[in-house]
Amino acid sequence: MAELRSDIERAGLDTLSGRKAPRARVLLIAGRPGTGRTALAGELLREVAERYPDGALRVRLSGADGTPVPTERVARELLDALALPAPPGESADDLTERLREGLALRRVVLFLDDAQDAEQVDQLLPDTPDCLVVAVAEGPLTGIPDVRPCTLGGLDTKSALELLTRHTGSVRITCDPRSAESLVELCGAEPAALELAGGWLAARPKESVADLAKQLHAQDGEGTALARVFRHTYATLPGPAARILRYLSLAPDGYVDPHTASALAGCSVSAAQTTLDDFVTLGLVRAVLSELPQYEVPGCLVPLLRGLTETQDRPGEVQLARARMLERTVRLLTSCRAVTEPDGSPARKKLAGLPSALRFADPGAAAEWLRVRQPALLAAARLAVADGELDTLARRLMSALSRALVAHRGTEAAAPELYGIHRMVLDVAERRDLPREKAAALLNLADVDAQTGRTRDALARYRAALDAGREARDPYATGRAMESVGGAHQELGDWQRAADWYGRALAQRLARGERADAARLHGRIAAVHTYAGRYGEALRSWRSAVAGYRKEGDVPAQARALSELARVQEYAGRPEESLRTCQEAVEWARQAKDVRLQAALQLRLADTLERLGDPAAAKLHRGAAERMLGEELTLEVKPSEQAANTYEIRSASSED
Repeated sequence: MAELRSDIERAGLDTLSGRKAPRARVLLIAGRPGTGRTALAGELLREVAERYPDGALRVRLSGADGTPVPTERVARELLDALALPAPPGESADDLTERLREGLALRRVVLFLDDAQDAEQVDQLLPDTPDCLVVAVAEGPLTGIPDVRPCTLGGLDTKSALELLTRHTGSVRITCDPRSAESLVELCGAEPAALELAGGWLAARPKESVADLAKQLHAQDGEGTALARVFRHTYATLPGPAARILRYLSLAPDGYVDPHTASALAGCSVSAAQTTLDDFVTLGLVRAVLSELPQYEVPGCLVPLLRGLTETQDRPGEVQLARARMLERTVRLLTSCRAVTEPDGSPARKKLAGLPSALRFADPGAAAEWLRVRQPALLAAARLAVADGELDTLARRLMSALSRALVAHRGTEAAAPELYGIHRMVLDVAERRDLPREKAAALLNLADVDAQTGRTRDALARYRAALDAGREARDPYATGRAMESVGGAHQELGDWQRAADWYGRALAQRLARGERADAARLHGRIAAVHTYAGRYGEALRSWRSAVAGYRKEGDVPAQARALSELARVQEYAGRPEESLRTCQEAVEWARQAKDVRLQAALQLRLADTLERLGDPAAAKLHRGAAERMLGEELTLEVKPSEQAANTYEIRSASSED
């Protein structure tokens, strides 16, 4: 700690050369997993917290299996912690640039745990010396200038004995100090090994320190000190507990709750939770500070657990455990969404038939579970897709997760997570040659691209979705893709191509007798022709849209289409026709009870009448519009509850 504190104050190479430091100071804590490197970093953060008033941000740069976490995901997690925008689908470079811009105005300490290499750290460094970066890695981060690693090994004997005493109490240590020192030596004085040894002794108050030292000495020379202590602890576990422990290596991202452990081992939820609590005492897992029971498997133990699984469990049993875990997760997600449905709905009736352990008391409890477990749920989906042998379950999991996120957070708020899920669906669809699912995933991804301004990316995906829809012979996907291609061209200002693609989509809708969609497409074609200044073609298309809505009996849509027809007639220099059409539109808007549209049409009538030389009539229409808007304002300011709800629904319908 003293070395790290002095390193914060040390003058860097830039300062010595007379230049202002361009980036944040980086402190590196290096050491093998199990040496206490993460704990030391956490203690340092607590010491310096007051100097960084904007807080401490912690993120892991490696998964539980040791694979690097993509920079895009890391940057998005940090942006979320800072409450900064992180548009779905944005590239890693754009997200890290947003992160640097956000940190430029803040004083934070950034804790980057389990870094694999210098590049991972470099991409996240704040461009300001007012921030501090604490990185934890196994070795030096060559490539980042002016970084001196603080390298950890074993503890000194006095500190190691103090750590053991926390678990065993002072009596057993002071009664036999030589055996205690021998135990420290057998543990390599490493904190993780000492935690396991202390946990084993804490769970067995009648065992002496000498007994444990003797048993570990019999294994001397077989693997690392941590591996020897772990093997000894594992060997003393009952069979069911040993099975649960082995299968914790399959837990998504190293996080496990009682449901996950129960599904993996095929035992009851209560038995799984009791066993996990016992593991906390033994130092085999750590309890996570959370509103719900949740545990973390120490990263240094994951390779040892995997080794046990590979040697003691058949591959078929391991795959079955994965399948049970995914199936349980799907059922929980289904229950999580179903609790938001109205009473008496099919989903709620199905929910009532589930075991009590799979039901949530209310929507609030379900939302809290989803929030706490979201990182592990997303990790489960990624693992299922990467596995490649459980694609059916993976698809069900991603579908259930998407629906639960939308039900509790809404499509817009959950867009970043949904974007990642759609990409995973696309991976499975391409791997399994499922053109229908491929088309759906491409359409969903393209929609988000279009909404976030990446129109050309969206256009490419819409075209790919069209090809997949044609391959699947899916008329919905092909029609939707053609219309979306037209929308992308419209956004890019290519009016001719937009009209052409809308026309193709229209032909398909007409061939299938989908008159409401056909009327809507007539309107989209008319809008494109209007932008291009082709008023004659626009008028023909709007008239077709009006006729289509009339046949469908859609009064609000007919009123809006007539309003647009009147607008184009005015653009085309036909004020008398525009006046008549506008008056007709007012009548239909009145029938539709669309107050805003009525007021807008009255104002348009007033403008047209003024141009035609009838100011008196124009004044009457303008007064009528003002009265309508005044009445609507009164509804907004002092509504009864029922009137307010009615108005909100009507306004939403009007805007649509």
